[in-house]
Amino acid sequence: MADVTVAQFADVLKVPVDRLLSQLEEAGIRVAGAEDTISDEAKLELLTFLRESHGREAPAVTPRKITLSRKTQSELRQPVGQGRTRTVNVEVRKKRTYIKRDVLEEQARQQQEELDREREAVEAAKRKAEEEARRSVEEEQKLRDDEEKRRQADEAARLKAEEDARKKLEEEARRVAEEEARVLAEARKRGSEDDRKRKDAERAPPRRAGGAEQPGGATKYGRKELHVSGDKSGKRRKRPAGGRRSGGAQIERQGFERPTAPVVREVGIPETITVAELAQKMAVKATEVIKTMMGMGAMVTINQVIDKDTAALVVEEMGHTPKMLRENQIEEVVEQASRGTGEVEARWPVVTIMGHVDHGKTSLLDYIRRSKVAAGEAGGITQHIGAYVVESAKGRVTFLDTPGHAAFTAMRARGAQATDVVILVVAADDGVMPQTVEAVQHARAAGVPIVVAVNKIDKAGADPERVKSELAQHEVIPEEWGGDTQFVSVSAHTGEGIDTLLESVALQAEVLELTAVTSGPASGVVIESSLEKGRGAVATVLVQQGTLQAGDAVLAGREYGRVRAMFNELGKPVKEAGPSTPVQVLGLSGTPMAGDDVVVLPDERKAREVALHRQGKFRDVKLAKQQASKLEDVFTQMEEGEASSVQLLIKADVQGSAEALRDAMTRLSSDEVKVKVISSNVGGITESDVNLAAASGAIIIGFNVRADAAARTAVKETGVDVRYYSIIYEAIDDVKSAIVGLLSPEIREQIVGTAEVREVFTSPKFGQVAGCLVTEGTVKRNNPIRVLRDNVVIFEGALESLRRFKDDVNEVRSGTECGIGVRNYTDVRPGDQIECFERIEIARTFQQS
Repeated sequence: MADVTVAQFADVLKVPVDRLLSQLEEAGIRVAGAEDTISDEAKLELLTFLRESHGREAPAVTPRKITLSRKTQSELRQPVGQGRTRTVNVEVRKKRTYIKRDVLEEQARQQQEELDREREAVEAAKRKAEEEARRSVEEEQKLRDDEEKRRQADEAARLKAEEDARKKLEEEARRVAEEEARVLAEARKRGSEDDRKRKDAERAPPRRAGGAEQPGGATKYGRKELHVSGDKSGKRRKRPAGGRRSGGAQIERQGFERPTAPVVREVGIPETITVAELAQKMAVKATEVIKTMMGMGAMVTINQVIDKDTAALVVEEMGHTPKMLRENQIEEVVEQASRGTGEVEARWPVVTIMGHVDHGKTSLLDYIRRSKVAAGEAGGITQHIGAYVVESAKGRVTFLDTPGHAAFTAMRARGAQATDVVILVVAADDGVMPQTVEAVQHARAAGVPIVVAVNKIDKAGADPERVKSELAQHEVIPEEWGGDTQFVSVSAHTGEGIDTLLESVALQAEVLELTAVTSGPASGVVIESSLEKGRGAVATVLVQQGTLQAGDAVLAGREYGRVRAMFNELGKPVKEAGPSTPVQVLGLSGTPMAGDDVVVLPDERKAREVALHRQGKFRDVKLAKQQASKLEDVFTQMEEGEASSVQLLIKADVQGSAEALRDAMTRLSSDEVKVKVISSNVGGITESDVNLAAASGAIIIGFNVRADAAARTAVKETGVDVRYYSIIYEAIDDVKSAIVGLLSPEIREQIVGTAEVREVFTSPKFGQVAGCLVTEGTVKRNNPIRVLRDNVVIFEGALESLRRFKDDVNEVRSGTECGIGVRNYTDVRPGDQIECFERIEIARTFQQS
């Protein structure tokens, strides 16, 4: 501060000039008068004297915070016309506050320690969950191995028993044949002796009586009389079997009687059936069915699945009658399983929070469940359906947090259909918006009561009465106005009105008298599904009745499987889940669609049969639609000429986002430009996706996913346009602007470099530092970055530091190792990828496909 006079200094201190002169004289500072100047050293000496005179010592250390104020005056001359000017005095006041660096470092250290403790707790919980899942998988695999061993042992025992029976029959047949040969030999021997005796008797001379012929010895014509046995007739004796004589007795031959007619069975054939199951229904060995199909030119195995037409041909070939099951007969088992049979008990309500984007839905739920949900959402908005169980003073409540953007209309509709009460959040400073009206319509279509939460009442310009008036225009009448809808004024930041809101929800649930069957097989609905590396298909299921247990065979839409493991909303493994409980289920064959029904069936074989039946019907319907679409395109082009079209291939992190993007893009079609989504799926972008896009001339839209190494190579070779987004309405606006041909420059993200994390170290100065190898492009210090895990974006931010050995650098090129510190993020792991990108302005042009 510049030197000032004593009078000016007294005016600043707000003390009389005489008093200040006396204090200066007491302090030993000599001044001539009120117009004499006083230096900064004299001011500090006066301050020290005054402190000592009041019993205080001079400060031993410098202050932690210093505030400096400065004032400057100047003059401006402003012309007023006709050569005259006007002088304007300008006074500028500046005030700056400086804080010691060690204070900031101490605050940063405390925040880092808190983050480290939270991260260690999360990692410990995650390690425990992974260990539980691994044990569950090992136990299930062991059970499968034991079952397979038992099945093989039973099969071997059955084959051995059949072989022993065959050998016994062969020995018995051989013994019978030997006995028959021996009897025939003895009969032949006795027949020879009888013939010899008969011939001897014929050669003997006739007996005479007294030298004359007996009357019975010869006939009157002199011929000899034929003598026969007294107990035999004159007929010839029958020869034994085989054409040989047997002497006196007839020998019977032993043998096996054949069936009078073949056994013909009526075999019921479903949509698909395995070879083993078909053999079991025909009561024959599976090897005979395989042999028959080999004769028909089909090489199959015992566990191979064949279609109903092939099975019918095999049944007819083996002499049985095929019976085709009805088309919907296979679904009867699902309808029977979905009917809950058991004791009905009370359950807690399922509440859906709905409303317009940025009206505070997630923040309200965040305050209720005391966690940070909104902090993890890209762009500050919710883009997936989240399900959470909250313990409140009024009991347990399951909350469904649905996105508020217009593109997620279908997701909000599913949320309303799976809930008991809807909390409609409306900002008091914004009023009723289009998505607010849509939420009211979905709730009414599902027949669900509404509780209106008027949020942000603590902000300036809040007007709850305006919200009531606007909702009344849509037939949502408050109770105080004679209606049946409860209105509660709340603040998600201060917590005002939260208890009243929970009481209103509990009151509404008591009026509904919610009940469900708690025992028996479970049934519910899929809230969300995704595909995760190392875990496979993961589905978030809301159980509506029954009890879902680990190991149950489940059918979810067109997918099936066995519940390998279940986790609650905190990631902890659970063994069972009752009504109104959301859980994450592992073990399905694929990712079901959000909104599909989930049913527990008696065995996995039946679940697979129904799932394959549904997949076959889905393929047939999809093929029919594709054919119709092709014909429609042909006629359209014939009538209107060549029409422009935009081909899109969408890949998202979860099924709900993929469905929302597909519906939103399809609705962007106009008379001049058609938008066609050739494929919409979940997971990272693969090489097959790039090849499909190249063959179709499509643009790939990646929503919170990235292309793997093989896909990036294919992109370079084919030149396919791949665009990455993390907020859905940015993707929609980008495609919309491309369609209408806006020429205004757009901000586009361009990846300039990618680094792979090899190891993670801890630095006392920078915190967590990732040791990386730059694999592509260049990593620049001042550019924004994203952290990717398994080709899925998990964090977006900026670099804290970029170092080569001990030196700070501005950029690191491909093939070079470096140390990277990510700002405000401490969960970087080995194997992650750090993607450096830049936002550039590109002039937008409309291109016809």
